[in-house]
Amino acid sequence: MKRTLALIGALAAALLGGCGYNTLQAQDEGIKAAWAEVLNQYQRRADLVPNLVNTVKGFAAQEQSVLQGVTDARARVGAIQATPELIEDEAAFQKFIAAQAEMTSALSRLLLVVENYPQLKSDQNFRDLQAQLEGTENRIAVARQRYIRAVQEYNTTVRSFPTNLTAMLFGFRTKPSFTVENEQAISRPPTVDFSRPERQRAQ
Repeated sequence: MKRTLALIGALAAALLGGCGYNTLQAQDEGIKAAWAEVLNQYQRRADLVPNLVNTVKGFAAQEQSVLQGVTDARARVGAIQATPELIEDEAAFQKFIAAQAEMTSALSRLLLVVENYPQLKSDQNFRDLQAQLEGTENRIAVARQRYIRAVQEYNTTVRSFPTNLTAMLFGFRTKPSFTVENEQAISRPPTVDFSRPERQRAQ
């Protein structure tokens, strides 16, 4: 009996492996790992915002609308449940991307305002925060690209014959990714190069 069960198990494993089941599983796990890194980096950015806003506020409290804009954008990002399951919901995924794009835009406005405050630009605490923000934006871009590649490979497998039959049988569905429009909106790191002379930045 045990031998029969073992043979049946081996046969089932061979059939599943040959029909792409193992590939789908491996690619699905790859997407989860890539998405987790995207979330980690976005959370890292969100964690920097309160210190950044408070530091800017110490030198430019009159820029209330810009400061409030960043705070509000962070609140909207935090209101979204950024879970691993979010990539199973196209609408929730698009809402997440829109909130992150708004955060990027708000940070860009904040950093542009900073240019009007030389004392703030030279403040060591601010410069440290700016360096952390720039590093985080770069890590976000890398994590996003890895996620895009992972989803592209997986979706190709899900849609290709004969693995599409396996995907259909076991409930593997295509997953959302960043579109070209998304990339245009969120791939502009909110950086300001303070190393250049003022005259060059004005050109």
